[in-house]
Amino acid sequence: MKDKGASYDTEWARRPAARTVREVILTRVLGPAIDHYTETQISGAEVFGTVAPPVLLVSNHSSHLDTPIILKSLPGNWRRRTAVVAAADYFYKTRAVALLVSLAFGTIPIERARLSRDSAELIDRLIGEDWNLLMYPEGTRSRDGNMSRLRSGAAFLAVEHAIPVLPLYVEGTHEAMPPGRGWPKHHRVTLHVGSPLRPMAGEDHRAFTKRLQQSLDAMVMRARPPPEANVR
Repeated sequence: MKDKGASYDTEWARRPAARTVREVILTRVLGPAIDHYTETQISGAEVFGTVAPPVLLVSNHSSHLDTPIILKSLPGNWRRRTAVVAAADYFYKTRAVALLVSLAFGTIPIERARLSRDSAELIDRLIGEDWNLLMYPEGTRSRDGNMSRLRSGAAFLAVEHAIPVLPLYVEGTHEAMPPGRGWPKHHRVTLHVGSPLRPMAGEDHRAFTKRLQQSLDAMVMRARPPPEANVR
C-alpha cells in the first residue's frame, strides 16, 4: 500500500468491513453531532428516487462540513456506494489523515492540476462498478461563501461515461464552519437537491459545464434570492 499522495491505495476503504465502520461513523457519530449544530434539512430528497447509480454528485464547496452532511443525507444504498473525490495534495499529505478521511468518508485522492493515468483508471473503474462520485468542481472551498466558476472535470466524466449529474447546493455550512474555523457553530443548513442533468447528443464537456453552472446558479438564486432594491 502506498503511503500518501495520489498514489495512496484506498481499495481497503471500499471493502465491506470498512463500509460498515463508515456507516456507523456517519449515521451514529458524526451525523447526530452535526445535526446538533446545524439542524440539517433536505430539499428535494425525492429526486434520489428518479435516477439510478452511477451518478456524479456535484456540489458547491465552502466548508469541511459539506462532505459529511451530503453523505449522511443520501439514501443508505447510495451512501454505501459513494466515493468522494478529494484533493491529494491536501488530504493525503500524511498517512494518518489519509487513513482517517478514506475510512470516514470513502475519499479517493485525485490531483487538482492534471489527472494522472492511475487516477483516471481508478475513476473509470469505480464508475464501471456503479459507484457514485461526489465532486466539488470549484476545486477548493469558497472563502466568502459564494460559489465560484466550475472546472470542467465533472462534466468531462459525465460526457465520457454518459452518466447523469445530480447538482447539489449546500446552504449554510459556510456560516456554520467557514475555512479557518475548527469547530462548527449553531446554524441551520439545507441541502438542496436539483434535477438530474444528462449530457445531450453531441454536447461536449465545455457546453455541459456551462449548463451545469447555470443549474447550480439557479439553485443558489432560488435558495438565497438577492434583496430587493429599495424603491423610493
